[in-house]
Parts: sequence; C-alpha cells; structure tokens
Amino acid sequence: MKHRIAVIPGDGIGPEVIEEGIKVLKAIAQAVDELEFEFKYFPWGCEYYLKERKMMPNDGLEKLKGFEAIYLGAIGDPRIPDHISLRDLLLKIRFGFDQYVNLRPVKLLEGVFCPLKDKGPKDIDFVVVRENSEGFYTGVGGRYQKGSSEHLRYAGISKVFADSEELVTQEGIFSQIGVERVIRYSFELARKRKKHLTCCTKSNALNYCMVYWDEVFKKVSEEYPDVETDFAFVDAICMWFVKNPEFFDVIVAPNLFGDIITDLGAMIQGGMGLAPGANINPKGISMFEPIHGSAPKYAGKNVANPIASIWTAQMMLGELGEIEGAKRVMAAIEDVLRQGKIRTRDRGGSSKTTEVGDVIAEKIRNLGC
Repeated sequence: MKHRIAVIPGDGIGPEVIEEGIKVLKAIAQAVDELEFEFKYFPWGCEYYLKERKMMPNDGLEKLKGFEAIYLGAIGDPRIPDHISLRDLLLKIRFGFDQYVNLRPVKLLEGVFCPLKDKGPKDIDFVVVRENSEGFYTGVGGRYQKGSSEHLRYAGISKVFADSEELVTQEGIFSQIGVERVIRYSFELARKRKKHLTCCTKSNALNYCMVYWDEVFKKVSEEYPDVETDFAFVDAICMWFVKNPEFFDVIVAPNLFGDIITDLGAMIQGGMGLAPGANINPKGISMFEPIHGSAPKYAGKNVANPIASIWTAQMMLGELGEIEGAKRVMAAIEDVLRQGKIRTRDRGGSSKTTEVGDVIAEKIRNLGC
C-alpha cells in the first residue's frame, strides 16, 4: 500500500532528525512487500514566519487535507515568541484536524541509562493519553484594566483583585464530548495493554472542570468492568513517576497536566531524545512529532539524537495499519540501543545524527529487523 505523508521539517534540529526518520521509513518500505511512501515537504515554521509574518499559509490546512498523516520535526526559534509558533502552527493543525488524542509512550529500553535508582525496563513501560483539543489551551481569556466591566466582575473575589490595575484570566474549557471521547479512547487502549487506567486530575483544587472530568471518568468506567481504575492528583503522579513508575499502565490527563507530566516521563525513559509523540484523530488525519523542542543551538551540527523522531515514525506506521513495519522498526531501534555502540552526545557518546539513522536503516534492510 502507498501512503501519502506530509512532511513539515520545521526549525532548529527538526530538519535533521526528521530526515533520519524518513531514511528509516524508506528502508522499511524496501523490506516490507507492497509498502510505499510518497513524501511532500512543506517549508513552514519560524523561518517561514520571518519572511511571510505567519507560520503557515492561510490555506495551509487545506493543503494538508489530501494526506494520510503529517510528520513534523520541531517548531521554535528564539526570534519568534513561543506562543506565536505554538498557536499559529502546532495548535492550528491539532485543532484544525481535531487531533484530540496526544499519545506519549513512556518506555525505558534496554541499554538506556535511567536516572532512577534500581529501576529498569521492566519498571518503566506506560502510556500517557493527553487530551489535545481543549482545556486551558483553547486561547480563551483576556487582560482587563481597572474600571472595565470585566475587571469589576472579578474585583469582588478579593481585595488584591479589586486593588490591582490589571487582571488577567486564562479559561479552561471542557466539553462533554471532548472529555468523554478521550477517556473512552484511553479505556480502549488499556484493554489492549495491562487493563489498568489512571485518571490524572486536580479535582481537590479545581472545583468545576476537574470534578466534572472525574465524574465523566467514573461514568465511562462502568462500561469497562474489565479495566482496573484509580484516580491520582497531578502532583502525586509526578511523585509516583519517580518513586513507583511500575505502578502505571495507561494514564489519561487533561491537556495542561498531560503536557507537564510527559516531560517528566521523557526524562525517566532516558531523555527528550528518546521520547516520541503523536497527535491522533482516530478517524481522520493525525500528526506525528517527537516531544523535544527545536534546540536551535545544536542545529546544523549533526549531533542531535534522532531516535525520538524515528520512534515517532514507528508510531505513524502503527496508526497507518502497517503493523509488521512498525514491529520491525521498533526491533531495530531496540537492537541499536541494546548494543550501545552508537550513542549521540545526549547519551554520553559522539555518534552523529546521520550515523544513528544509517545504522537503524541498515539493520532493517540487511538483518531482517
């Protein structure tokens, strides 16, 4: 089968790591019968913004509609405020294609150093399902000067509010459909794994949105009696990631909390260079991107670890239904890490970005991974 993939290399190290992912995808296409890819590149990102004053063209979403998936490197440049690069490209694509699931595996592979004492691959193997389309990332809120009707609305809450010259709000919006569908997705995923799902909220402090989230979770859980469930506040989850990561299987979290805890998850699995991610619409176009940033100071030096990007490509294969290809790519990644001969600077080695891609691609082509 031939798959059409839109490629957005992005900024910083993005173009370098994504090329290694494409190198591996081309290798798996050679190794698996009737598997083909057609890649089309889109030069969007911060460099595009500096020329055009926008992160992507006005009809950018329309241009992406004809593809099965989007493969993205990294976005960000110190010359462009982060809220612009995030909202005008990444969030625009996520929201535009209703990619309501942000899937982030946290899995420590053999041969990778873990900063947690006495923890190994058998202890760190879980998945965070982050709600990806609403919550505090919808961009709703404002800045209100003293004397405005909005300022007066909040002034009665406290004397500090009343006396302040400016008040700022950021609203979290949670819908019945949005909350229910991501929780249901998480239950279905848990059924395919160890049948254990943890609900991550902060309902002791956020007395509307998080209480509602917990209520929906309890209601949906009645349809999945075979899945063990528990609740944990986000601060407790951060503690347990460090103390007892083996407790977790699947975690479902609102947008903001999921964003935060998955960075911690990345570090206990070996670092950002080993952390893949996917923005999924189960019935539409999904976007696949490693969770690391653009790291502009390392751009063009051929030193960035591309494994997160390659692992992300492996996730894309799975979502496209290419299960055999996904298994082979994962086996090649694991083999390279297990042997420990090829290590980039973030893992204490001196291997180049291109070397990592070359070795993984070679294993796929020649060793039957």
